[in-house]
Amino acid sequence: MNEILKEYDVKMQKTVDVVISDFASVRAGRANAAVLDKITVDYYGSPTPINQVAAISSPDPRSLLIKPWDGSILKAIEKAIQTSDLGINPQNDGTSIRLAFPQLTEERRKELTKQVKKYAENGKVAIRNIRRDAMDKLKAKQKKSEITEDDCKEFEKELQDMTDKRCKELDDLSAKKEKELMAV
Repeated sequence: MNEILKEYDVKMQKTVDVVISDFASVRAGRANAAVLDKITVDYYGSPTPINQVAAISSPDPRSLLIKPWDGSILKAIEKAIQTSDLGINPQNDGTSIRLAFPQLTEERRKELTKQVKKYAENGKVAIRNIRRDAMDKLKAKQKKSEITEDDCKEFEKELQDMTDKRCKELDDLSAKKEKELMAV
């Protein structure tokens, strides 16, 4: 792969990694601490992820236990979870918060599947935007006579192949996550 295109391949891979982390935040049948990754708490004036202010454990497959290191932040964590799109009501016992994950209904599974498709589509749009930016740079280099027209065509073909590969990867990951969500 050409050095010119390497940076764009890295950007595309980072986009895939972001989508993978988005998928991890969509809960399936088991309790998973990754569902809390996108929820932030106002901690001394700074939005901070919950996993940086509390210990998160899974005492059983259907629940998470959140024990903040600073007891004064307990109410803020509870409020952040309630206002998130997690769809779970936290239970505060004064020292920790317990999240009980109910069995997913068919309707909720379909909603989560739509969310997964949205994440995948957003990732593909980001990858195509990276391709567009790269193409613009290649055209500019060609205009400045830094690369030949033939080189530009070859780079464009390589760039399209990279884009297709990353989009297919997102489609495969999306299908796998949807299958996981729809499994009863």
